[in-house]
Amino acid sequence: MDTTTSAGHRKIELQSAEDFSYLIANLRRAAAEHISEAFPPVPPSVSSTSGPVDKEDELRVQIEQLVDEYITRTFTLAAPNLVVNGLPIVDPTPFVTGKDKNGKSKLAEPEEQHEPFDGRKRNRVMELVKQEEELLSEIAALKRKAPREAAVNWGEKVRSGVEGDERVLRETTESLVKAVGEQSWVEDERRKSVAPTVVEDGRKKNNTGVLGDVGPLERQEGVERDFAGVVEALGRLKGDMPAAVARMERARVAGEYVVTER
Repeated sequence: MDTTTSAGHRKIELQSAEDFSYLIANLRRAAAEHISEAFPPVPPSVSSTSGPVDKEDELRVQIEQLVDEYITRTFTLAAPNLVVNGLPIVDPTPFVTGKDKNGKSKLAEPEEQHEPFDGRKRNRVMELVKQEEELLSEIAALKRKAPREAAVNWGEKVRSGVEGDERVLRETTESLVKAVGEQSWVEDERRKSVAPTVVEDGRKKNNTGVLGDVGPLERQEGVERDFAGVVEALGRLKGDMPAAVARMERARVAGEYVVTER
């Protein structure tokens, strides 16, 4: 393989040697399954003298050998392009054959190693376990208290909102009554100012009311404008009243729930 060309390509990285062995074994297992599908095993023949006689399928045996050689050659050529945990594969023979160079021993099983006992890590584990238990206890307490506190807070907010709506409605109603009274008084005086003259004791008298010929007030436009604003606000409150009633009903239900839970 050309080293100049291979140097420009990144090698395939494997975490451990077992990964390389797994790839080879997995490919061989898949090849064996396909060979078995194409060439089913030949059942043993029965001899009259010696009983069952095993007869191998020569074509199947040759195909298995060719496939095994192909897999071995493929991974042998691919080994220079692989690294195991950052290290190159110097000799792929133990991986592709399961034996060493002399063919005497198979790959050694991975040795299980134990880390020396560390008291600091043990104490850290105990602290984490204790912290986990405390967090679980806190979560359980929150599950018991949080719904009740949320219901109480929500009920108080709804109650304060309804009280605020009622206060605004009451103030608006009072302003409206006052504005209506002033408007009625102005209208009465205006009608009296333009009333026809009447004859009383033989003398003409202009029925002008208490104020006589007093014209429109200086605050006439302001009073009318305030009156129109109050009427508009009253209309808005009338539209918002169903929502306020609904919030009050929800507050009542929440209050009953809190009382029941207590």
